Amino acid sequence: MSLTIAVPRGALFEGSLDLLDRLGVETGEVRSNDRKLLFAGVGLITMRPSDVPTYVEAGAADLGITGKDVLMEQRERDVYELCDLGFGACRMVVATVDGPDPATEALRRLGVMRVATKYPRLAARHFEGTGRQAEIVEVKGSVELAPLTGLVEAIVDLTATGTTLRENGLVIREEIAVCTARLIANPVAHKLKAREIDDVLERVRSAA
Repeated sequence: MSLTIAVPRGALFEGSLDLLDRLGVETGEVRSNDRKLLFAGVGLITMRPSDVPTYVEAGAADLGITGKDVLMEQRERDVYELCDLGFGACRMVVATVDGPDPATEALRRLGVMRVATKYPRLAARHFEGTGRQAEIVEVKGSVELAPLTGLVEAIVDLTATGTTLRENGLVIREEIAVCTARLIANPVAHKLKAREIDDVLERVRSAA
């Protein structure tokens, strides 16, 4: 394959490599090497999921695999979303502490609620779209901590099973979206390497 593919480390890593195996890409070296990031011999680059659109947009990779959550947060990226790969399903949700909803109460009393998230643009759009005033607090670490310490009334976060939320006394109030792994392409590569990319797409659909 003459294409370079950006592969996400983390939760989507194994599913991405399993898919590439089915496409005939040799992933053995990638699986056995946690520290190496560039595998030029097989055309793979590994990175954080949030960096995949950056590399694909810039043309450092022709194709990339990342979560729908990343694409929703980075809507300004000039990449083509080619298809839903169907694995890595998670839900983007609004959650608060269990009991009477403190976010609704804050809106009633103050006209605004505070929301912590790793997805500030996605969260802002969601609350604007539903006519609610939200002060977005961007956090990098454990989002669940924010409502427990009184920093915010609610969080917007990605959850697979809801276990971490429950263990921290949080409940889901709303579901914003279901997010799965997506295949994306660089727009220029999509034109110049149309045959190779179409071939990958066809094999992805056959392998699904």
